[in-house]
Amino acid sequence: MSKEKKGHNTRISVIGAGSWGTTLAILLDSNGCSVSLWEYFPEQAEALRRDRENKRFLPGIPIPASVRVTSDLEEALENPTHVLFVSPSHTMRKIARMVSVTKGFNRQLIAINASKGLEEKTLCRMSEVLSQELPLPKKRIVGLLGPSHAEEVSRRMPTSIVVAGSDMAVLKSIQDVFMNEYFRVYTNRDLVGVELGVSLKNTIAIAAGICDGLGFGDNTKAALLTRGLAETKRLACRMGAKDDTLSGLAGVGDLIVTCMSRHSRNRHVGEEIGRGKSLKQVLSEMVMVAEGVKTTKAAIMLASRVNVELPITEQVYKVLFNKKDPRKAIRDLMIRKARNEMYR
Repeated sequence: MSKEKKGHNTRISVIGAGSWGTTLAILLDSNGCSVSLWEYFPEQAEALRRDRENKRFLPGIPIPASVRVTSDLEEALENPTHVLFVSPSHTMRKIARMVSVTKGFNRQLIAINASKGLEEKTLCRMSEVLSQELPLPKKRIVGLLGPSHAEEVSRRMPTSIVVAGSDMAVLKSIQDVFMNEYFRVYTNRDLVGVELGVSLKNTIAIAAGICDGLGFGDNTKAALLTRGLAETKRLACRMGAKDDTLSGLAGVGDLIVTCMSRHSRNRHVGEEIGRGKSLKQVLSEMVMVAEGVKTTKAAIMLASRVNVELPITEQVYKVLFNKKDPRKAIRDLMIRKARNEMYR
């Protein structure tokens, strides 16, 4: 299918010009869509327009001239068919509220969440935040999520992710807009499972990084990923997710890539802590956001609300926020009461 035919009449406003927002804007432009990329800070938007490159978050990847870059939200939202939210989870509500009152907003557009995380105070998933702030039918709010490092997608490395929501016609339309020869999109009706899977794995990735920083090996990592998936399933399924979803791209797939990759910000946080740095020091040295830090707090509160045990998440929380020694945290995990492996 030609670029012109595939994206014909598809006008997408990408809200958030970090590495992932920039990558998706470039991908959509290559698919023939009319793309606006909104950057919150005017000076950064000007740099993106001038350099046609996101030197801060995605160096070396050119931004086509056909991608309109702006810090003016009204300009970015001139009669879009889709609004793609790629803002950090802690800013999602504020940004969604701003979008909802622009002149270009209409009830026929489709809102797509591409951000991973839980809102710390409300414990809401990102689609829930959008649903609360945008006057849209729920079927028009979807999640586009899965194992997808911007550093690789921007270089056209084969990637598969999931679009999740309640209406299959809407999901198939998103699938058609985004798919190409290096970016494959699957549909899934389990939005709860997809959003929880891609969010909760960030805490497990911090744990994986701690193990790397301490110098542990493959046995440790294999056990961590397996048991991390088990407790992710335990909480997600209690919240209404389907077990199969957590065994798919948004569950085990995203868990693997985030716990193993050199691109993973959350694994990096854990690795630096395992090497002896404080959380404050690690975060002060980072440019991009590690969603797992805030998600760990939210996951602990959510698990308490629904009475679910998250032993790995609990120990990560104590390391991050109670300054517990990582080696003691791992020892405490290892000497817990013996369980059957299939314990839920």
